[in-house]
Amino acid sequence: MSGERPLLEVNGLKKHFPIHGGVLGQAIAKVYAVDGVSFSIARGETLSLVGESGCGKSTVGKTILRLLTPTAGEVYLAGERIDNLPAARLRPLRQRMQVVFQDPFSSLDPRMKVRDILAEPIRNFGLAHGRAELDQRLAELMDKVQLPRDAIGRYPHEFSGGQRQRIGIARALAPGPDLIICDEAVSALDVSVKAQIINLLADLQAELGLTLLFISHDLAIVEHLTHRVAVMYLGKIVELTDRRTLFADSHHPYTRALLSAVPVPDPTAKRQRIILTGDVPSPINPPNGCRFHTRCPFAFDRCRVEEPLLRPVGDGHLSACHLEHAPGGQVVPMAA
Repeated sequence: MSGERPLLEVNGLKKHFPIHGGVLGQAIAKVYAVDGVSFSIARGETLSLVGESGCGKSTVGKTILRLLTPTAGEVYLAGERIDNLPAARLRPLRQRMQVVFQDPFSSLDPRMKVRDILAEPIRNFGLAHGRAELDQRLAELMDKVQLPRDAIGRYPHEFSGGQRQRIGIARALAPGPDLIICDEAVSALDVSVKAQIINLLADLQAELGLTLLFISHDLAIVEHLTHRVAVMYLGKIVELTDRRTLFADSHHPYTRALLSAVPVPDPTAKRQRIILTGDVPSPINPPNGCRFHTRCPFAFDRCRVEEPLLRPVGDGHLSACHLEHAPGGQVVPMAA
């Protein structure tokens, strides 16, 4: 992939929501939901965006898709800037980027049969000419998500949660996208069904060369699907690296705390559990300096006044932390 421009590039993305109040309803404050996020995804790659609920990861996905209008920053799809496009020019590009939503029960229209749900994007983009071609495309979609073809005449309520999410994936595949954003796509499913959907996404990626942005709060899930991981905290990315490095040698204290909570297959294995104290600060009034310093067990004076920038701490490994990791797993303040 070297030398080829990434399929998706996000530079300094911000999304602030105004809070209105007073007699005249003027803006009195802002929610800094996403506050300067940058990353890229190569063609055929999966990048997982992880973090606690409320950190802004779903807002990142919706802003990339232009379901929300960005406050600042730039988004490029295959080298074309899309964050500032008018609706008329953005519409044809929507064929190339699709989304699988979190809740398979509310994301499908209960009044539409599966056939109509899947046919809608195909018709919208003029991808089938005639009934026979449309039927063939629909049958292929059902095969791809491993649902029986004759189920296409049924309504969403006749399916289980996992089957509905397969329909949601089929709908995302229907226009032939390059990029699919999976917004907590398995969090509402049972454990066994989660594994099936993760395996399906991996198979589809290998077959179709899809690029995935996988948004999740569950590091145990993304370990089996992703190539790289970006960890978010309070509107910012605090660590970004490949899967192997993140799980074997994470750098940021927040990432280490998240990983310490992931169940391990061996119940006798020893792991130091890192318990974070306090609550996540409000995105209306984020702390000065490092946003994590109010909960970090290693915070020192510099953390409270100077915001750490994402910096290289290894080959392709970025971390926004003023700490260095010494041999033996100890952490020491980085020289200013």
